[in-house]
Amino acid sequence: MIRVLLYLLLILLFGCTSQEKKSPGVFFAGEIVNPTGDKIVLYKGDKVVDSSSLDKNNRFSFQFDSIAEGLYHFDHAPELQYVYLAQGDSLVIRLNTMDFDESLIFSGTGSEINNFLLELFLANEEEDSKISAWYELEASEFLGKIDELQKEKFETLGELIKDGNLSQNQRNLAKASIVYNYNTYKEQYPFRHRRYSDHGVLEKLPDNFYQYRKSVDYGNEQLTYLRPYYEFMVNHIQNLSFMSCTKECQMKEGVVQKQLHFNEHKLHLIDSLVSEKELKDNLYRHVAFNYLLKVHDYPENNKRFITKFHELSNNNRHLDEIDELYEGIENLQPQKSIPDVYVTNFAGDSLSLREIGKEGKTVFYFWSAVDKKHFNSIKKRVAELTVKNPEYKYVGINMKTSKDTWKGMVEDSRLNKDQQYRAHDFSKLTKSLIIYPENKCVITNDAVIVDAFSNIYSAFR
Repeated sequence: MIRVLLYLLLILLFGCTSQEKKSPGVFFAGEIVNPTGDKIVLYKGDKVVDSSSLDKNNRFSFQFDSIAEGLYHFDHAPELQYVYLAQGDSLVIRLNTMDFDESLIFSGTGSEINNFLLELFLANEEEDSKISAWYELEASEFLGKIDELQKEKFETLGELIKDGNLSQNQRNLAKASIVYNYNTYKEQYPFRHRRYSDHGVLEKLPDNFYQYRKSVDYGNEQLTYLRPYYEFMVNHIQNLSFMSCTKECQMKEGVVQKQLHFNEHKLHLIDSLVSEKELKDNLYRHVAFNYLLKVHDYPENNKRFITKFHELSNNNRHLDEIDELYEGIENLQPQKSIPDVYVTNFAGDSLSLREIGKEGKTVFYFWSAVDKKHFNSIKKRVAELTVKNPEYKYVGINMKTSKDTWKGMVEDSRLNKDQQYRAHDFSKLTKSLIIYPENKCVITNDAVIVDAFSNIYSAFR
């Protein structure tokens, strides 16, 4: 009843009428309760279509004379969500950032597909923990439970289709959202199930287990930025690579030993299977970032990987970003000087990291006011290390925090002010030091890198 009343309220607020369906234009508007920013940004894929500032009543609106039908997403930092737009739509939303997805409601012309995709998204989030518990089941029982969930979603979609308010493109998108979401769980099953196996290895699966792979679409442009489809593709490529290069990659207790070969194999699979250019570029990017950021391979292996990447995807739309990451990692190898990035001390003086670490052993760690829990945890860990390993200087670099907030947090925390700094340029700092993951620390000796990819919690153990 509450949702119905909100639908009616939104229609009255923005004056959406059935007459607007006759227009070839598109109207998309809404109200943001408890906004976290001053605008809404509309994207098609990863490209900005338009932005709209919130007015004094926290409302926004977009109006287009014409627009390509398909899946878009709107961003109100730090959150984002889908919106499907088609010619003639008059679509209105209302949401509360305190409960972003759960409070979101679509109304007006074009709301049917959007509310269905939203309810599907919420249902998938709710089911995830339940499905995780099913990985210990035998394959046939697991398949039965997954297929039952999928059947329920198709029954709901069938009722919506009966109403006649969905175009063929919208039906296809809705079906793909259901199918690829549940097929992702099937791709993950063998690897999750082996944790419960007596032997800890992949077991033989029923002959029909991968039956769904016969209908995988590797070239549908409309699905490229559909989350269930993309996540399926990532897991699918991972699974195929693992299964097909077991011997060459040298497995040890189910873990790949030759990461270079394994990731090169992924690149070749993407090249041979995926026909849609933008999807192919995005998958290549995923493999490159995963390998370069997480594996921390030898420099010669990194070079061989990036050479292979250029060979297969030299016109990749993300090429500059990937090359920049590779060069950043090369600059952080042992025996090289720490990048000459400038930060500000408590007195407001500007110093480079090389100046700060020029004498003795130093550990650079990173924190932000955005995550107070992480800050408190880091603070505790630094206190422990200061006692256990007093020969090191522990230097905190703050990111994405205003000067006053940063100073206040340092003073309240009782951290050593002389060893706390604030980044001038967050983007330059993260690119130069490859700050990933958040617990990363950089260990130097006289400003020369000892380990640029250490973890503040596992260091010195």
